Amino acid sequence: MNGRQRFILAKNALANVVRGSSTAVMAVVLPPFLTRFMSPDAYGTWALVLQISAYVGYLDFGIQTAVGRFVAHANERNDKEHRDSIVSTSLAGLSFAGLLGLGIIAVVAILIPDIFPRLPRHLLGDARTALVLVASSLAIGLPASVFNGVFVGLQRYEIPALIIGGSRILSAVLLVIVVKHGGDLTHMGIAVASVNVLSYAMQYFLCRRLAPMVKPSARLISSRTRRELFDYCFSLSVWSFATLLVTGLDTLMVGVFDFSKVAYYTVAATLITFILGLQSSIFGVLIPEVAVLAARDKRSELGQMLIASTRLGMYILLISGLPLLIAARPLLAIWVGPMYADKSFLILRILVVANIIRLSALPYAMLLIGTGQQRLVIVSPLVEGFSNLLVSVIAAALMGAVGVAIGTLVGSIVGILVNWIYNVPRTTMIAVNLLSYLSDGILRPIACFSPLFLLLLIEWLIPGVVGNMQSRLLFVTGCLTFASVWTFGLSGNQRDRVLMALSGANR
Repeated sequence: MNGRQRFILAKNALANVVRGSSTAVMAVVLPPFLTRFMSPDAYGTWALVLQISAYVGYLDFGIQTAVGRFVAHANERNDKEHRDSIVSTSLAGLSFAGLLGLGIIAVVAILIPDIFPRLPRHLLGDARTALVLVASSLAIGLPASVFNGVFVGLQRYEIPALIIGGSRILSAVLLVIVVKHGGDLTHMGIAVASVNVLSYAMQYFLCRRLAPMVKPSARLISSRTRRELFDYCFSLSVWSFATLLVTGLDTLMVGVFDFSKVAYYTVAATLITFILGLQSSIFGVLIPEVAVLAARDKRSELGQMLIASTRLGMYILLISGLPLLIAARPLLAIWVGPMYADKSFLILRILVVANIIRLSALPYAMLLIGTGQQRLVIVSPLVEGFSNLLVSVIAAALMGAVGVAIGTLVGSIVGILVNWIYNVPRTTMIAVNLLSYLSDGILRPIACFSPLFLLLLIEWLIPGVVGNMQSRLLFVTGCLTFASVWTFGLSGNQRDRVLMALSGANR
């Protein structure tokens, strides 16, 4: 990878991190205000409104991702007509999906009392109104997602980062103002829907102004392009369906089986959203670059990229996840208060472990999408999704909200094992040895963090044994972990680059 490619990847990664940090604002800053100004039932109902509304996004069917990949690929081949045909056909398809979404929303709004029989009657009317507002705004935004795909394909990640990041921050600010002044769920829905529609208008305007070379037209909509998009997006749709089974139904199941715990489950799941947003922001930038390498048939370079990105992803997962495992209860108490901490910390710990396991495969998934091989990998997402759903339903009936979290953990273990054993050997466009992938990409970071894992294991097996020495032990194990990462986790070239960056920053 030359200097220009590294610069583009770094720029795009930074833009995506800025975009992901807006998710962090929503995930970290917003709940303390909502939990303090809303009752647990009202906050849980709002969480269900957002969860159900998010289902509209699954009607994207992976088309936004496809647009980014095909635009990058077509530009590399200087095929302008194909690029514009992809954009035109995608706009038409997502416009139809938006209309479909509006119809589904109307039906769900009518059936809310049947879906959630334990939802308090005094919240039912506002819940329906908020659902229609928020979900309809997302349905309207489905065609606008094509413009984000265009910017991704042109490697202008900073544009959607600013629009989406800014809209999320604005939504958070408006929600705080609404709840602080006694607004109900309807007012919250108006605030979120208004910002969503404004962001779609900005996406359209900036695409017309900054990417005038992309010219969608009704005459460019073709059956050939529809088939091409279908072939590419079919497996992405399977992935989306599997993701729905893994993370999209958890709050819904808690609402059905254990409604009184929805607010507490949501608090734990919100921190997982932060980790997922961080990972997706960083590694989503790989797709256009991978598409270019795939067009040049650089299989060995793709294999090296897979190992390096997986190793980096594991470091990020462990750095962000271990503090939540070690100090779940005190961190939650500071964040949302002791009551929520007492009822959320176990759920949080289970979800953190589950998502460290399943998100370790995220860089691999990004490379599959970039090389167009995602169609080869539909077994493991479905196996993970259905095992998650089965265990979650059984465990939720027996254990409530904790059982839903356990289902996520079991599904993640099953899914990652199928991924290693079945998927990696089949994706031949990425030339990588499975043992090298596992040892260098996954096991090396875990070994580097073994001092912190040991402390965590002792605390879990013998609660309270660490006691007043926890801060000192954390400092010692943290230093040992840093030394292990520096000497064993990084290569000589990586250490040299870090030292050069630090010396440059000190000048």
